[in-house]
Amino acid sequence: MPTVNSSSPAPCSTRSWSISDDSLRRYVFFASESCIQELLSASDSNRAGNGNDGWKVLAFEEGVEISKRRSGSGSFHAFRSRWLLKSVSTEQFITVANAIDAAKQWDSDLVEARYIKDLDENLSIIRLRFGESAKPVFRNREFIVYERRETMDDGTLVVAVASLPKEIAAGLQPKQNNSIRGLLLQSGWVVEKLDDDSCMVTYVVQMDPAGWLPKFFVNRFNTKLVMIIEDLWKQAQACSAIPSITDPS
Repeated sequence: MPTVNSSSPAPCSTRSWSISDDSLRRYVFFASESCIQELLSASDSNRAGNGNDGWKVLAFEEGVEISKRRSGSGSFHAFRSRWLLKSVSTEQFITVANAIDAAKQWDSDLVEARYIKDLDENLSIIRLRFGESAKPVFRNREFIVYERRETMDDGTLVVAVASLPKEIAAGLQPKQNNSIRGLLLQSGWVVEKLDDDSCMVTYVVQMDPAGWLPKFFVNRFNTKLVMIIEDLWKQAQACSAIPSITDPS
């Protein structure tokens, strides 16, 4: 059972829960199951562009389809990008499909990105912190997230990423005085293996940066976050001997 830290908190401070690694592992496995299912559903929906599951295609830029869907709370939108990578295996792309490499593409002023805990072989807790020079959405923001990597029976790879509840996050990593703790809602990657040694990559992100920011500004900025698929692919090319993408046509 979690232990509540009730040692005379300052006004408006967040309570912290101290829980064992085993309890944290069980909680994250449970919480991440719904995230995985949401990601798989998002990757499979509206392939023909006429689905009725709430996803609305906004644009098709440089081979990347960008869509949005209103979140359950209605405050912000979830955004999705999809890209068919030809002659690219799932194993090649998954090397850069992770929370830290994605955050580096969100904003260059990422001053801290580190693993706090490894709860299992494919389950980790990560801290992301942005500095004062970051864009307004990220300025002085920090995120405490889990990252779970799973391979489905058909070979599809899923990377589920989302923030921990604020009480658990505070128990693991106290918030710095000048930081604002944002929330990354059910987000992540689905990398589907295709028959011709290519793959379909889906990236979903939904962020509440917290603090005072206009909702329209946050939603507009989130549309840019889902364009990082191409940036990450270029990063993978620079860091390995992965052959270039070729279009047989």
